[in-house]
Amino acid sequence: MNNKILRIHEVTKLTGLSRATIWRKEREGLFPARKQLGLNSVGWFECDVQQWLENLPTVKHHKGAA
Repeated sequence: MNNKILRIHEVTKLTGLSRATIWRKEREGLFPARKQLGLNSVGWFECDVQQWLENLPTVKHHKGAA
């Protein structure tokens, strides 16, 4: 298991989500919880973020009638 800690910049780059969206989804229980690293720093376990990405629903595009 990979226990590397990702900072917010790495999480936004990996997920393609903005900082505000990550925090909103976290508050709603739709994104892994951050871990307090110090007084003014937080991070996420890379394995938690990867698992979240792997469990995202896939979107199927259907061709419309022509």
